[in-house]
Amino acid sequence: MDGKTVIFEEGIIERFEEFITKHYIEILSDTINKGEASLIVDFSELDKFDPDLTDFLIENPTKAIELFEKSLERIEISSDSKLRIRFKNIPETQRILIRDIRSKHIGKLISIEGLIRQASDVRPVSTVITFECPACGTLIDVPQTESTIKEPTMCSCGRKGKFKVVDKKLVDMQRIVVEESPELLQSEAQPRRISVFLSEDLVEPKIEKKTTPGNRVIVNGVVKEIPVFDRGSKSTRFDLIINANYIEPSQKEYGEIELTPEDKKIIKELAANPQIDKKLINSIAPSIFGYETIKEAIVLQLFGGVKTTRPDKTAVRGDIHILLVGDPGVAKSQLLKYVAAVAPKARYVSGKGASGAGLTASVVKDEFLRGWSLEAGAIVLANKGICCVDEIDKMDKEDRVAMHEAMEQQTITIAKANIHSTLKAETTILAAANPKLGRFDPYLPIAEQINLPPTLISRFDLIFPIRDIPDKKRDERLADHILLSFRKPEELKPEISPELMRKYIAYAKRYCHPRLTLEALNELKSFFVGLRSQRRTESEEEIKPIPISARQLEALVRLAQASARVHLRDEVTKEDAKRAIRLMTYCLQKVGVDTETGELDIDRIATGITTSQRNRMIIIREIIRELESKYGNNVPLADIIEEATKRGIESSKVEDVIEKMKREGEIFEPKHGIIRRMPR
Repeated sequence: MDGKTVIFEEGIIERFEEFITKHYIEILSDTINKGEASLIVDFSELDKFDPDLTDFLIENPTKAIELFEKSLERIEISSDSKLRIRFKNIPETQRILIRDIRSKHIGKLISIEGLIRQASDVRPVSTVITFECPACGTLIDVPQTESTIKEPTMCSCGRKGKFKVVDKKLVDMQRIVVEESPELLQSEAQPRRISVFLSEDLVEPKIEKKTTPGNRVIVNGVVKEIPVFDRGSKSTRFDLIINANYIEPSQKEYGEIELTPEDKKIIKELAANPQIDKKLINSIAPSIFGYETIKEAIVLQLFGGVKTTRPDKTAVRGDIHILLVGDPGVAKSQLLKYVAAVAPKARYVSGKGASGAGLTASVVKDEFLRGWSLEAGAIVLANKGICCVDEIDKMDKEDRVAMHEAMEQQTITIAKANIHSTLKAETTILAAANPKLGRFDPYLPIAEQINLPPTLISRFDLIFPIRDIPDKKRDERLADHILLSFRKPEELKPEISPELMRKYIAYAKRYCHPRLTLEALNELKSFFVGLRSQRRTESEEEIKPIPISARQLEALVRLAQASARVHLRDEVTKEDAKRAIRLMTYCLQKVGVDTETGELDIDRIATGITTSQRNRMIIIREIIRELESKYGNNVPLADIIEEATKRGIESSKVEDVIEKMKREGEIFEPKHGIIRRMPR
């Protein structure tokens, strides 16, 4: 090292020591007294004190931080253990998008922002290994900068090779994978990701809680290159990584968009427009003809309700889940794609290619630290946003089950390998599916043709069947609309542009938290109580259908809150409640009606078995028990049908119930025409 370099470095150390003494001496003292391992310095304060120091820090961060830490050792109050220097508030000029990081950034201090996609276990890694020469006993310290152990090339005595390891300096290290935030991307762009290495105090338990997958963070660090190994030997290609100097959770809400005063003025003017509801509905996929009620529901879904946390710590979700079940070619996927492009934060996945792990979370082998990593799926990454799941009926049964917790409890719990973690999943679900036979059968009830388990269906607030039925007048209008989209596509532009709609939704979610007024509460209460108190004219001994449950009442509140948000109101009015009731009634009449009685029956959605079917099952169970006293365990099917017919049940319905009881494992058929109950 020449004299000029020594003088330059000494000047850096003295200048930084002066900065700490003037501005950070009390903070330094508190840091030492608390036993913390690092001093956090505000970059902007250092820049005001001496811009040359910050320029040197950006261009040569590794050397600069080393010199800054030496200056701390000279201050009298410094602790015995070496303090690390961490820098926050790196300027916007150094905020680089992950996709824009290039070789010119290697060795420079930069800042990135994104979502944590993957987080590994914390593992010890050697930074310096001490070797002993077997010939002369000399101790040689070798810094370890690569994934494989680097040995000394030669000892001062001339010996080469076969050095003995006598000591290692270990530090705790964790690898996280940071992915670009969806709202920073252009539509259809694939988010890029980069590996970030955290070490020492950045992996302490209190920090580690903030680096779980799905969290949004700002990382300040130094870009490094690491060699790629090809069949055991080093390749000419390199991977880029970031050695983190500082990491903090981003304070922005998920999906938040920067709003200028001009944007806020335009949004308030829009909300005051009496036609705002119609404008928003017409702005949802204008190239798709019709579906006004579905588009209205999607508008409310985008704005969402308000999450409520009660004093006993139980929470009621504010997200509105919607399921579209329709014939092929009715533009379900197009609707989902449009919503994914318009929503402030959204993910689009298809059921054919989505596994439970890809939707929720998974545990994978870590390629760098050789441990286990927790990787977030689409629902976790869309936290505080919307996840569009196309062809949900094509997913495996096990993968669909993984969605249950995410949709109601809004968390994802993982307990695999040696990782047990709970991730946030406050995500709205918009899903699409095809009917059981590919197309709706006009002669069967719609509810029976939805090829999803009742446990999953019941978690959706609104279910819309979409049927493709020939109708001359409608077909003419549909053809005109589609052909116009080819001839004059500019005429089908949305009334409110996607950019403005994103800002409108972001503004409403950030500033509007509507509460129920007494008028709205009474409207919802009278609808709920009135529907449940409907009486049938049949025997009072019969089980009565439950037209609506508490789960639907909560959904009504969410829809009413979303309606208030559309108008930027802080109170839910009676009109908002009526709008929610209208949408809920529309869906219940489509999928929640028992076709035999014509009455609303929520059990058709919640359990897949209507009350009239359950009544028949109770009667047939009694008949089987009665006939067992006559025939023993093996009861003739013909006698069951004959007895049920006497009690007013058609023979075809008896056979349907028998088949259902067989599928559910209540009874079996040891030989043709003989029914036997399963032993308990």
